[in-house]
Amino acid sequence: MKGEKYLLLILLTLACLFPVEQAFSESKPTFKRTVEKYTPPDVTLVNQDGKKVKLLSLINSGKPVMLDFIYGTCTTICPVLSAGFTNLQSKLGQDSAKIQLISITIDPEYDTPAVMKDYLKRFRAKPGWDFLTGSREDIDRVMRAFNAYVPNKMSHYPLTLLKVPGSDQWVRIYGLVSTSVLMNEYRMISGK
Repeated sequence: MKGEKYLLLILLTLACLFPVEQAFSESKPTFKRTVEKYTPPDVTLVNQDGKKVKLLSLINSGKPVMLDFIYGTCTTICPVLSAGFTNLQSKLGQDSAKIQLISITIDPEYDTPAVMKDYLKRFRAKPGWDFLTGSREDIDRVMRAFNAYVPNKMSHYPLTLLKVPGSDQWVRIYGLVSTSVLMNEYRMISGK
């Protein structure tokens, strides 16, 4: 029941954001898009199933990658970012296996595999979406590598990163975006 209330809150938040986005879509984007080069560290993290995962192996899987930084108890932007991933997987349908979604916690002291697994369950995540945690040191290294470091989880910001397979270039989207924007970005990086 708690999960359903949480999902309802997310859907209401998204419903409130939609008219704002629609109003701005006719003038100028409400987000900033840049292309950057990043060198992610070669760290081993832990996914929602408790499995050790080499971050570089996940990023260089040959699939387009979409990555964000969130935490399990966030009630502001993280649910909106996660709803975007959920909606993207839903719109892609069977093709959702053709993209690797990665959420990396910014609260590794709290976000255990069990917490992350529950979080993904609430968002009805499909296979291909991994939520990763690790030591504070490794998480900080990853955040710094993507120019996303925040010293306090309460000062985090909406950021989505997309990578073309076989490239060191990343599309950096700063701001909250609609599923249609994520779909367009996915199409551009995947060549579809």
